[in-house]
Amino acid sequence: MIGKLKGLIDSYGEDYVILDVGGVGYQVHCSARTLQTLPATGEAAVLSIETYVREDQIKLFGFRGDVEREWFRLLQTVQGVGAKVALAVLSTLPPSDLANAIALRDKAAVVRTPGVGPKVAERIVTELKDKAPAFANVDPALVHLSGAIDDARAPRPVTDAISALVNLGYGQPQAAAAIAGASRIAGENAETAQLIRLGLKELAK
Repeated sequence: MIGKLKGLIDSYGEDYVILDVGGVGYQVHCSARTLQTLPATGEAAVLSIETYVREDQIKLFGFRGDVEREWFRLLQTVQGVGAKVALAVLSTLPPSDLANAIALRDKAAVVRTPGVGPKVAERIVTELKDKAPAFANVDPALVHLSGAIDDARAPRPVTDAISALVNLGYGQPQAAAAIAGASRIAGENAETAQLIRLGLKELAK
């Protein structure tokens, strides 16, 4: 199986690149985000490759790094997500943003992907939630807090403070992140008003 290709950019298609490796042109399908980062025609490029072998075709998918390729694989473990949808998700969200969205259960971020409806987005953030933090730069305390909020185990001042920030127009993940930071500063016994003040300062950074 092909795991990596290094060659020269021969030409670009709508969702693929032709990579010339020793005189052989490989058609490699990529996310829109990956295509935008590749160099101009004639220049050298390296792509991590996922090889799909079917009875009637062999298809190559290319990524700028192994992390993006791993997310491509992970996404397809979710029911209703095939290669096309996985590439669409990675075209909409870079791996770090996707990881954060899943860790914080922010299905609204995932549903921005063309072709991904609320049900599929819900499955993505639910089924991959235990795998996302391994790839994300998310504070473990924030992941714990967001999970506690979902399970209604968070202290009342915390949930009230998050609700207040949401009512001010901030998104749920942003509000949860801000209050998580505020909670670390203020301590476990902080009151709602104090958390709101500190949360607004976090959002203003």
